[in-house]
Amino acid sequence: MNNEVTIPATGQVTTDKETIVLIEGLYKSFGEDNPVLKGVALTVKKGENLVLLGRSGSGKSIIIKCIAGLVTYDQGSIQVMGTEINGLTNQQLNELRLKMGFLFQNAALYDSMTVRENLAFPLKRHSPEKTEQEVTEAITAELESVGLAEAIDKMPSELSGGMRKRVGLARTLILNPLLMLYDEPTTGLDTITSREISELILQIQQKNKTSSIIITHDMACARLTGDRIVILENGIIHAEGTYDELAQSKDTWVRSFFT
Repeated sequence: MNNEVTIPATGQVTTDKETIVLIEGLYKSFGEDNPVLKGVALTVKKGENLVLLGRSGSGKSIIIKCIAGLVTYDQGSIQVMGTEINGLTNQQLNELRLKMGFLFQNAALYDSMTVRENLAFPLKRHSPEKTEQEVTEAITAELESVGLAEAIDKMPSELSGGMRKRVGLARTLILNPLLMLYDEPTTGLDTITSREISELILQIQQKNKTSSIIITHDMACARLTGDRIVILENGIIHAEGTYDELAQSKDTWVRSFFT
């Protein structure tokens, strides 16, 4: 195996029909004295799990927020499934978001709703033609897929952190997204539960053929889930490769993530 790490340029990235996300020359600053992204270029291929690593403040979360249209970028291009994010109307952006799934650190469940109601909410909103039986069947199927069928009538406050993450995943998957965005999916979980969530991310990729971007500081999660890993440093891509390639890099800074 070639142990040398690819140091990508920040210019053009070649795209094709297998490219789900294409980012070229992405810049984002928060004020003149706080540049966060400085010309990032990357791709995510169909069915690929891409892990983003980097120290706090390196721009990882800003990238996925730009992809989701939650943050506007200053310069560059983001294409998601062939659609340029910049310039979309709110309606167009919301339609594109229906093809994306999000799992944030706190799972973002509605605390006043049961698990059943949490999953029913997006389904009834975006698929009003479904009957109550069809909604119930979809909810049951997704909860079974994450191993939580028995929690259907529980409140979020009755669930452990790992269970909340699983319910958050089920709620996202009920709309059959093509792209998943994970922001620290194992943060705050014990080692065993973290591995279970990582394995679930893999199962989702294999079962649904989804593409994913995974932000994590959990190297066990990165190793298990990542087909390819990109490391950011001060707003630029410093290195990319497989877990094993980066772990054996001659670049001591890159290797520091793996020790």
